[in-house]
Amino acid sequence: MKQPEDVRFIVEELKKLYPDALCSLQYEKDYELLFAVRLSAQCTDERVNKVTPALFERFPTLESFAEADPVEVGEYIHSCGFYNGKSKDLVNCAQKLLRDFGGKVPSNMDDLLSLPGIGRKTANLIQGDIYGTPGVVVADTHCIRITGRLGLTDGTKDPAKVEKQLREVLPPEESNDFCHRMVLHGRAVCTARVAKCEICPLASRCTHFLTAGKEA
Repeated sequence: MKQPEDVRFIVEELKKLYPDALCSLQYEKDYELLFAVRLSAQCTDERVNKVTPALFERFPTLESFAEADPVEVGEYIHSCGFYNGKSKDLVNCAQKLLRDFGGKVPSNMDDLLSLPGIGRKTANLIQGDIYGTPGVVVADTHCIRITGRLGLTDGTKDPAKVEKQLREVLPPEESNDFCHRMVLHGRAVCTARVAKCEICPLASRCTHFLTAGKEA
């Protein structure tokens, strides 16, 4: 595992590269982010952003989602994949938010996890982006892959283990933005197909790069 000075270096370099560190999903209301993240499972954020404007226009309130026919919702989100399950989750989630939480997205982890279709990735993201609570959004494949390459984790692919290991090394106040930056870095530089180490400012502290150099 990395030394604290290595972690600080990686965090600061990523902040220089991606100063905004914003979630790439587009939304206006808290529950819209919740729904957009659910739609992003097994789907790209780019595709979700193409789908949600028409979806949120057709169902402009939480009440309209709660009263919606999942079949019709599925027609709007068809291109996101797994639309039957996702459409049911959106409708059921809206109903539960209205019934149990007064129409507000909860901030508590257990409450978030009680919502249909919501796992730790979504719950952590909501806690960080909506409520400013330190969260580690690790279910994203970019985050799992890159933190393993960097040596911030032991290379495990288990999201729960990655989350635990990152919580142990990351400053809490940096963790949420760090995970957003991992996604951006995974798209631009440290891609799944090839790690572009020659242009990566993290290379000098990266286990993958240093190990590859020794093997060469």
